[in-house]
Amino acid sequence: MRTTHLLSLLAASLILAGCDDGSTLDPNKQVGPNPELPEAKNFLLPPMQVPSGVPWKEGETPKVAAGLKIERIAEGLMHPRQLYVLPNNDILVVEGNAPEGQIGRPKQLIMGLVQQSSGKGGQGGNRITLLRNTSGDGRTWEKHVFLENLHSPFGVQLVGDTLYVANADSLWKYRYQTGETRITDPGVELADLPGGPINHHWTKSLLASPDGSKLYVGIGSNSNITENGIGAEFRRAAILEVDAATGASRIFASGLRNPTGMQWEPQSGKLWAIVNERDEIGADLVPDYMTSVQDGGFYGWPYSYFGQHIDERVKPQRPDLVAKAIKPDYALSSHVAPLGLWFYTGNNLPAEYRGGAFVSEHGSWNRKPLNGYRVSWVAFQNGQPVGEPKPVVTGFLTDDQQEVRGLPVGLAQDKQGALLVADDAGNIVWRVTAAGTP
Repeated sequence: MRTTHLLSLLAASLILAGCDDGSTLDPNKQVGPNPELPEAKNFLLPPMQVPSGVPWKEGETPKVAAGLKIERIAEGLMHPRQLYVLPNNDILVVEGNAPEGQIGRPKQLIMGLVQQSSGKGGQGGNRITLLRNTSGDGRTWEKHVFLENLHSPFGVQLVGDTLYVANADSLWKYRYQTGETRITDPGVELADLPGGPINHHWTKSLLASPDGSKLYVGIGSNSNITENGIGAEFRRAAILEVDAATGASRIFASGLRNPTGMQWEPQSGKLWAIVNERDEIGADLVPDYMTSVQDGGFYGWPYSYFGQHIDERVKPQRPDLVAKAIKPDYALSSHVAPLGLWFYTGNNLPAEYRGGAFVSEHGSWNRKPLNGYRVSWVAFQNGQPVGEPKPVVTGFLTDDQQEVRGLPVGLAQDKQGALLVADDAGNIVWRVTAAGTP
């Protein structure tokens, strides 16, 4: 048995034996615009619960809501994280994981080892794979290595004939020709992104403005709650706006601990983001969320959460910033770890899914019982989320919460209107359609 696996088991056993921080709230009480927020707790090490990662069996698939069907269209990938559909319906699959050689504190090392047992630590490909459906039936897909030698890639966007890729520490651009199955262009670095030897939240989400002149980059914090020093948070916990022509950038919005996905809401045209909130103050704190993002807006991290709820761990405080902290639009419940956001605009899925947002919940590691591990759907009316999230793709986690088959991450929509789901533990891309349709 490998040393890291032994350390993982030992760390998990010690922590779980010494702490019991089970949830006292129904997760449904922590969704929507006004989530219930209990009293904060504090831990030297947070209680951890992580299921064992077990591969999907032959013919086994996630479960889907009534009226839907699901099938795998690609497998054998290397930690697929994000999906992007090109205008010709080719699908780009971004394969990556955390950069090697990162520096972390002992607590972060233990936490990382424990999380790896579920498959979250799988080796990333540092590449983009292209899937092509030559028959047009949405079922049989060719697989091509499209772009290699990347550095922990995450976000990808195409504007005209330029493909932008957000690596862990830089934003690059490549020439793209419609129909090609491999990019040979060496690429040009457009802009530096916050990275470095710590780079705690390495994923850099990416979204182009509707006219293609700006690129929005989600930059996660370099810590949970500034334990690496406030200096390590320069231009982090923010969404940067990058000029596509020059690479010049500015902070568009701040106080967003880890904005892992961004999309334009179709009705209002506003920028929306999903955000992973802070840990280590309880199983029911702090709810992750999705929110519209205002130019110049501040959303609380690290000083407060969900508006003016102060995090007492942060010293010194900034009452001036707390006073203007914007309350997020919609809580998703605590520790679900949202990593994918997609506003559905197709016609393939049943009518009930049109005009709403799909959210992939990668799943908790420091909450009992576990939370997330699904793709949910949230209805929107007049540009705002309403009601409770509806589970749409489940079964990644076994009913007894002991084993996890896969972990949902990136979401996209193909030209036939199917929902695509990247599974970075199963190394699979899943395709969800209405029952009885291609």
